[in-house]
Amino acid sequence: MVFSSISFIFYFLPLFFLVYYLADKRFKNIVILAGSILFYSFGAPRFIFVILGTTVVDFYVVRYMSAMSSKAGRKALLCISLSINLGLLFYFKYSNFFVDNVNTVFQHMGVKTLSWTKLVLPIGISFYTFETLTYVVDVYRGVHKPLKNFWDYQLYIILFPKLIAGPIIRYHDFAGQIYDHTEYETQENKLRGLYRFFLGLGKKVMIANVLGASADAIFNLPNDQLGTTTAWMGALSYTFQIYFDFSGYSDMVIGLGQMMGFRFPENFNNPYTSVSITDFWRRWHITLGTWMRNYLYIPLGGNRVNSKWRLYFNLWLVFLASGLWHGAAWGFIIWGAYHGFFLVIERLFLGKWLARMGRVAVIYTFPVVMVGWVFFRVEYFHASLGYLHRMFMWYKDTGAWHMDREYLSMLMLAVFFSFFTLSAWGRKVQQRIFFTDYSMKLHIVMATAMLLLLVICAGRITVSTFNPFIYFRF
Repeated sequence: MVFSSISFIFYFLPLFFLVYYLADKRFKNIVILAGSILFYSFGAPRFIFVILGTTVVDFYVVRYMSAMSSKAGRKALLCISLSINLGLLFYFKYSNFFVDNVNTVFQHMGVKTLSWTKLVLPIGISFYTFETLTYVVDVYRGVHKPLKNFWDYQLYIILFPKLIAGPIIRYHDFAGQIYDHTEYETQENKLRGLYRFFLGLGKKVMIANVLGASADAIFNLPNDQLGTTTAWMGALSYTFQIYFDFSGYSDMVIGLGQMMGFRFPENFNNPYTSVSITDFWRRWHITLGTWMRNYLYIPLGGNRVNSKWRLYFNLWLVFLASGLWHGAAWGFIIWGAYHGFFLVIERLFLGKWLARMGRVAVIYTFPVVMVGWVFFRVEYFHASLGYLHRMFMWYKDTGAWHMDREYLSMLMLAVFFSFFTLSAWGRKVQQRIFFTDYSMKLHIVMATAMLLLLVICAGRITVSTFNPFIYFRF
């Protein structure tokens, strides 16, 4: 069940919040937990028991680990928990990729290939695995005590707004909210959460879906039908599709959480206005960047290593891992290595030049990011090189793809909303809509606008068959 579906918007969501708001404060978490289990069961019934089973094991392993005085025993239980979670992630997400690559090597060697049944990837496994890891690691480090109640831990892991595609919320940042979120369940937060959900829905349905359909059409063209202009339009379309798709989803998550009194972290901060790739990763998928810094980069030594080259290697390794986290394909790995390369050269010398350019450096960052998305979208290295060849060597367009009015209008909206915060006026508008208390007049304006947006989105959903969420795959 996706957030931008008729079944979620007009059936699941109203029924859930009706029961939730009518429930006594003592039973609200039970309603959320039941709704979350139902939500995941609707989309992936075969895997709900995988989540429920691993959370049972993790809860008791971490509980025993916290109570244990022996450092060796604590470390052993930490390793057990990490092995279970990372083992499941590897099994479901990477075993197909591993076997395929081994078989490719065996074929070249003339050796009999391995027989293997392709596994189906449980939706959202990367996200809830990372949140499980934050729980065990934070408790092991003594950052926070373990939860006393198993159902509270279950709620942290399986909370339906963030379950499928994040944001990745650290246990340390969320633990207190399990008990006090109803205090923030005010009328103001309910309304503003609803507005934010509809804004995210609009970004997803009106912009991401339209541009995504064209991106798919262009990337699926045979190379001999792909002209240079069309290739650039395909890369541009996907660049805006993935941003409005994922940031729209994050807006919907934050809005739903706000309606229940939860305070979820922001996941995007106008990333296409970044003035460097370093700046881009402070603004794009912020919670993943935070997770990678706290649980991988810092344990590797962070900025405290003795050698600059070790620092650069750690930085590059973290982004290689980030690429692999996104998917089991060489394209994702190359994408991570590509971003890691630019981060390193910005540390070496390029960052100083970019700092002198100020806001103008956007003209460097945006094309670099857009080219990187080609590796992410195509997934197969040779195919992505073929696509980039079409982009950077001149080929006449064949007319295999045409730009219609709907596409052009949504592309213009995507450009506007991606870059309007470069101006002081744009930043002021964003602050007013997302982070400032509303007056009654603004509530009336927003409620009217969001109702109109809902009607338009619902009409669009009913007539369109293209409605995927990109990050559901991860």
